Amino acid sequence: MATRREFLDTLAVGAVGLAVSSSAKSYGQIMGANDRLNFAVIGLNGRAYAHLSALKANKAAARVTHVCDVETNILAKFAAATTESMGEAPAAAKDFRKVLELKDVDAITIATPDHWHTPMAIAALQAGKHVYVEKPCSHNPGEGALLVRAQQKYGKLVQMGTQQRSSPHTIEIVGKIHSGLIGRPYFAKCWYNNTRKSIGYGKPAPVPATLDWDLWQGPAPRQPYKDNVQPYNWHWFRIWGAGETLNNGTHEVDVCRWALGVDYPNRVTATGGRYAFKDDWQFYDTLITSFEYPDKMIAWESTSCQGMRYFNRGRGSIIEGTHGTVLVDRDGYEIYDLDGKKTSEFKVGGHTSTADLVGADSMTDLHFANFIAGIRTGEKLNSPVSVGNVAVTMLQLSNIAWEVKRELYLNSNDGSINFDTQAQAMWNRTYEPGWEPRI
Repeated sequence: MATRREFLDTLAVGAVGLAVSSSAKSYGQIMGANDRLNFAVIGLNGRAYAHLSALKANKAAARVTHVCDVETNILAKFAAATTESMGEAPAAAKDFRKVLELKDVDAITIATPDHWHTPMAIAALQAGKHVYVEKPCSHNPGEGALLVRAQQKYGKLVQMGTQQRSSPHTIEIVGKIHSGLIGRPYFAKCWYNNTRKSIGYGKPAPVPATLDWDLWQGPAPRQPYKDNVQPYNWHWFRIWGAGETLNNGTHEVDVCRWALGVDYPNRVTATGGRYAFKDDWQFYDTLITSFEYPDKMIAWESTSCQGMRYFNRGRGSIIEGTHGTVLVDRDGYEIYDLDGKKTSEFKVGGHTSTADLVGADSMTDLHFANFIAGIRTGEKLNSPVSVGNVAVTMLQLSNIAWEVKRELYLNSNDGSINFDTQAQAMWNRTYEPGWEPRI
């Protein structure tokens, strides 16, 4: 890892809106009075509203004392929503580093663009904070491994936002699979379908007065501002995002490897392309990936711009075994015998839509409850970063296999690439000088 200046010393510090000084009582007073944890929510567009909803659902144990975003209009909107939702006005800040300096912040939640996840999480751990970080926990495999080591070094909790790990019906059916419900499970297939539109060709444009473009880029090498990146399309640019596999595949691949009881595979293949549109989108819109183990296999299929659903679902997983099959998604599960006849099913009662970019739901509420209980009482996390990072790394390797256009042979202990120096060189990324994360 390249050397750098200390993370908290980089870039000038700025604040917007309210000053970054907590109006809450001191940490000791709060914990002594009612044992509620102080949360700072960072990265406030889209998924952060699910974080807010989950913290409201866990209001007896948590409060939102700080909100942080580099875009002032997004910051002001979310601060107002927090006040309405939680009944307390948070302090608002543009620069997350000032929030990390505050002793009365117990935990942060990260819903920023992907390139920020690991650097921000590590900085928070170094500042003594617990971390809830959205998937993917890293932008590249090297970062994921670094974050796992950082969590082990600094000892605070890191929960990754694969919230289906806290879904009661998923926990139940995976437990039944492990107990022999479908015999020996050996094949899992998962998918995601959506009808995303073209992002066009971005044009150079003045940086909006509301946006700190330099701080938004942070650890990523500097790029001129274009009009088709923020607030969502960064997902489709390699320098900031990681494509649909990491954006959504992380959830289902994690369920599949959990059900099969596997970690890193021996081999990964990936094929696909950008077929639906011609534009600035740098990843595939259609991808088929396979992860091979000595006696098992996981297949992942993604169609970002074609909404034809598989098994009448926009996303989900099937687990096949020697005696039968389980189909599981966020809304329930179905059990089939070896001939494909349905023998049982369970429905939550809701309906998950892949067009929903926020995803506030009971699973997220429970995932936050588990994280809070982990901090307060030592409850075991359902998706600690050491577990969540496995599926993340697998899918990042899928991206590498797609980019180099060949199969990769892996070290099943840590996912590193064997016999391919070009592919292994993509294990890490280039950082803006001075922003390289280290522990």
